[in-house]
Amino acid sequence: MFEPTPAQLAQRLHLLTELSVALGNGLDTGELLDRILQAARSMTDADGGTLYRPSADGRSLCFHITVNESLDIYQGGASGRPIDIGPVPLFDPDGQPNLASVAAYAANTRTSVNIEDVYETSLFNFSGMRSFDAQFGYHSQSFLTVPMTNHEGELVGVLQLINALDPASGAIRPFSATDQRFIEALAAQAAVALTNQQLIVQLERLFESLVSLINICIDEKSPYTGRHCQAVPRLTMMLAEAVHDTDAGPMAGFRMSESDRKELWLSGLLHDCGKLVTPVHVVDKATKLETIFDRIELVDTRFEVLMRDAEIRALRAKCEGDAGGAAIDARLAEELARLRDDRDFLRRANVGGEGMSAADQERVRAIARYRWTGPDGVDRELLGADEVANLTVRFGTLTEEERTIINNHIVVTIRMLESLPWPKHLKNVPDYAGGHHERMDGKGYPRGLTREQMPVQARVMAIADIFEALTARDRPYKKGKPLSESLRILGNFAVNGHIDPDLFDVFIRRKVYLEYAREHMDENQIDEIDESRIPGYVP
Repeated sequence: MFEPTPAQLAQRLHLLTELSVALGNGLDTGELLDRILQAARSMTDADGGTLYRPSADGRSLCFHITVNESLDIYQGGASGRPIDIGPVPLFDPDGQPNLASVAAYAANTRTSVNIEDVYETSLFNFSGMRSFDAQFGYHSQSFLTVPMTNHEGELVGVLQLINALDPASGAIRPFSATDQRFIEALAAQAAVALTNQQLIVQLERLFESLVSLINICIDEKSPYTGRHCQAVPRLTMMLAEAVHDTDAGPMAGFRMSESDRKELWLSGLLHDCGKLVTPVHVVDKATKLETIFDRIELVDTRFEVLMRDAEIRALRAKCEGDAGGAAIDARLAEELARLRDDRDFLRRANVGGEGMSAADQERVRAIARYRWTGPDGVDRELLGADEVANLTVRFGTLTEEERTIINNHIVVTIRMLESLPWPKHLKNVPDYAGGHHERMDGKGYPRGLTREQMPVQARVMAIADIFEALTARDRPYKKGKPLSESLRILGNFAVNGHIDPDLFDVFIRRKVYLEYAREHMDENQIDEIDESRIPGYVP
């Protein structure tokens, strides 16, 4: 029986040590499995080898890599050449463990099988091997089959070596007991490495699923915000890639690894996760009087009461004969026309706009002082203080208190993200996601950071967040702006210290805005762009 010399043992230990180091260096699964089979063959001087992996349903063993040096065969794994051999079933048609195939036997019993000569044993069915030998003119003889199991005893693979060769003569020899122990040690280490990789992949998928879960919740609560949470990371990555590809100017030194990209993408997906706690009637407030419903309907009802009361007074006046009927009708028509005009004015005022004039705000206050009698018989002003405050909002639909509530979402976002135990390669997610409402001049929120205090990634996301909001056509409180107007507004933000002018330059110069517009904007919004007229940009 062949036994390795002390020098050969030392070489095997060296190979095992090198492989152990390699297994801990984060190889991808394909490269890892290739290294395992290569090391196993090298340790035992095996002419060929196969590595099986369990199928997804655990019912069979699939050929993952097969190698035969004499026949110059290398299929599967890193070779890229497919293996056209069917899987080995782990169970027979009756559902009993398949013990006829040596690979299935090792997998089912979790024991190694060492055969000196497959033509001299009747323990297993080697008909497939005999057909292989006949087809290729090969002679299979010694087999060593070792299961690979993880710490829970679950099968992660089967390693099978064929035809150990004598190092001196090249003759086929049996696999020795020492060979078997070394391969079993290698298989144990390999199983741990594979299991670790699987666990990492599963954890990453779990985390990505949790992120998706958060966005599903946001989307169910507010479809508009949900779509925003999908579009912003897309635009963020488009701009970040453009900056990465920039080789001139102030941003030429910015580069991203694949890990950096994943970190930034997750930051984009989570940048508004704090809106989970923002009341939906504030997030999606379409009109100034909207809460859980649009209170303009209550105001309309009060006008109906005023007009009804005016008609009743006119009828009473006619009955009492205080004046001619024609004069009474004229006064009534004038009063009703004024009330209808005031009512229509409040309806228009209820719709948020770019800027409400001081005169219109004063007219709201004047109308608010009209008196009406409610169902309880109490005489009161037509509009309450809260209604006046809402209807006189100058820009948009939100009051100062509601803007404070909206702005608080970023504080909640940061608190939520900072509470998570981020791994090293994702540790910047809270800073990236939490910085998209900061300004270059330090007037942003919640921390009042300046440009120098902000990472590039947060500055990129700030531009993406604003541009998406300007162009979005699905908001209940506004229409999507044309591309030219959105770029004009964004350019003014670059000039006045709101966004990073260097990143804005890349945004225009690399035509990121146009790529995004073609993907996400309505074609009617995409008008002609004269880049020379965009504020803050020099062609």
